[in-house]
Amino acid sequence: QVQLVESGGGLVQAGGSLRLSCAASGRTFSSYLTGWFRQAPGKDRDFVAATNWRGDSTFYSDLAKGRFTISRDNAKKLVYLQLNSLKPEDTAVYYCAAGLPRDVILSNQYNYWGQGTQVTVSS
Repeated sequence: QVQLVESGGGLVQAGGSLRLSCAASGRTFSSYLTGWFRQAPGKDRDFVAATNWRGDSTFYSDLAKGRFTISRDNAKKLVYLQLNSLKPEDTAVYYCAAGLPRDVILSNQYNYWGQGTQVTVSS
């Protein structure tokens, strides 16, 4: 079993930055790929970024490329999502997920989820 707890969300002005953290517990965490998704009110949960268990392969959605960076520290059991150049449309609840998905962008292929952290970007 893996438990995930996100933190680092908040209110930020457009153009600002935030760093989200995902703290994991469970001995098998380092075996899993980890991803970040986000969900705005009334919308689907969208893929943002993912990294493999070593952290040396990363995957980004088009919305994240060039602005967001995913990283992980297996020794500390932490996964980070650095958010830069934030826009009001980035406002959403951001979720951390872990699993062994065949397709990293599909949320239903992840086994473990955190409760989410709210990111609000004001214009």
